[in-house]
Amino acid sequence: MNASALRLEPVTAADFDAVCAVRVRPDQEHLVSPVVKSLAEAYVHGGVAWPRAVVDGDTVVGFVMAFLDIAWDPERDPSDVRSGIWRLNIDAAHQAKGYGRFAVEAVAEELRRRGTSRAFVTWEPGPGTPEPFYRGLGFALTGETSGGQTVGVLDL
Repeated sequence: MNASALRLEPVTAADFDAVCAVRVRPDQEHLVSPVVKSLAEAYVHGGVAWPRAVVDGDTVVGFVMAFLDIAWDPERDPSDVRSGIWRLNIDAAHQAKGYGRFAVEAVAEELRRRGTSRAFVTWEPGPGTPEPFYRGLGFALTGETSGGQTVGVLDL
């Protein structure tokens, strides 16, 4: 990993194929949707989705998508508006090199820049869960679930 060449970039026509080629390990596929589904969701939810390629030099090593200012559970509390990590895919060949940490920290910085004080994330429970990763970055359990997923929060 070249820290000086590491960045988040908008997904463009030029890197679309490389971003869609990002694949997590086979044992992680049940935990996160493929990038192409995330990009379709970003298109449909353009007002709240913030999709970015994780790039090291000239190489796309992953994908992260934030959600910005969504009503979390509008029927329960319409004033509960949240932002955070919607999706994180680091290519199997590039895992355990700090790219995931960088992506989460870069999204947290973007949220801070936008005036957000807390970042949320959800993850699938069970074998292979990314919970240790997110907890290691400082996310705390909220005690909530969303769509069967565990909810974590990070104070920014």
